Amino acid sequence: MTGRSDIIVIGGGIAGISAAGRMAADAQVTVLEAEDAIGYHATGRSAAIYIRNYGNAALRALNAASEPVFREPEGISDTSLLTPRGLLYVAMPEHAAAIETLMQGSVGMERVDADEAVRLVPILRRDAIAAAAIEPGAQDIDVDRLLQGFAKMLRHGGGRIVTQARANRISREGGLWRVETPQGVFEAPVIVNAAGAWADAVARMAGVQPLGLTPMRRSAVILPAPEGHDVSSWPLFACAGEGWYAKPEAGKLMISPADEDPSEPFDAWPDDMVLAEGLHRFEQAVTTPVTRIERSWAGLRSFFPDRTPAVGYAPDAEGFFWLAGQGGYGVQTSPALSALAADLCAGRASTLADPVVQALAPQRLMHAAFE
Repeated sequence: MTGRSDIIVIGGGIAGISAAGRMAADAQVTVLEAEDAIGYHATGRSAAIYIRNYGNAALRALNAASEPVFREPEGISDTSLLTPRGLLYVAMPEHAAAIETLMQGSVGMERVDADEAVRLVPILRRDAIAAAAIEPGAQDIDVDRLLQGFAKMLRHGGGRIVTQARANRISREGGLWRVETPQGVFEAPVIVNAAGAWADAVARMAGVQPLGLTPMRRSAVILPAPEGHDVSSWPLFACAGEGWYAKPEAGKLMISPADEDPSEPFDAWPDDMVLAEGLHRFEQAVTTPVTRIERSWAGLRSFFPDRTPAVGYAPDAEGFFWLAGQGGYGVQTSPALSALAADLCAGRASTLADPVVQALAPQRLMHAAFE
């Protein structure tokens, strides 16, 4: 198979598929995905929740810009992609100051006392709670419907997705990027690097300076619901000190040790010791023991040094566009980041505030990458 497009997107996670869906209105787009299905890596292993007050100032601006799309996803889905959930932060005495940090600059967060925290999540140990706060507006995201909706948008615009098409060689000649894959050779004047944990590796392959991306493993397990409890109405509840978080999931509990262990890019799996330590921290905050793990998994969340994504053309390579470093925010920022990527590729002004666009610009990372 060979193909000429206006834009090649490398990576079929939510970043690549959402951007390609938006770009298909203006250009012929081909997405190259290394695996046999889109959304295989970080996207398919997401905690799947929208948290307005998550991340730094630039990310919070992206969160705010994305929310209206989740609520009224025109062209993506016929109905809202959000379901009410809520997020409760609890702090043991040693983490009480973390609640103050979370409240700073927040929108819609409220302090609650220990009694209210236990009313919301009955298994919490009241005597272990020094402070608590809730974000009532946190919402579950239907990630699969979001991903498939953007894929449908891409195909409706005449674009295509090629799976099992890992980039083996990337070169530029005659104003075109040339990507050699097991499925054939693909060419386009613009290449979008949406390769997630592999984004710096893709840049190196293309002869472009990498930007200092660090993939970090995040693990999770599924536990049975605590005996005698219906968890379906519980909020996501989390240690304010980032030692663990727990989310109701199909009548069970998904628990993560909130690990961030630097990793090489690979198909991640959990470390048993990391899981054990995280579950021990969780047990210190609740009244019910962990007795059985039904399933475990891990994914890679990739960060640049300032924990802010890079979105824009590389200063050192014509037609090479960065869309990487979404960390743990990729799903919930995808509506805003995909719109920004499409606008920049088409030469349009973004609806995002200019300071936000500048905070995402890849050139901010060029010097840091050499240090």
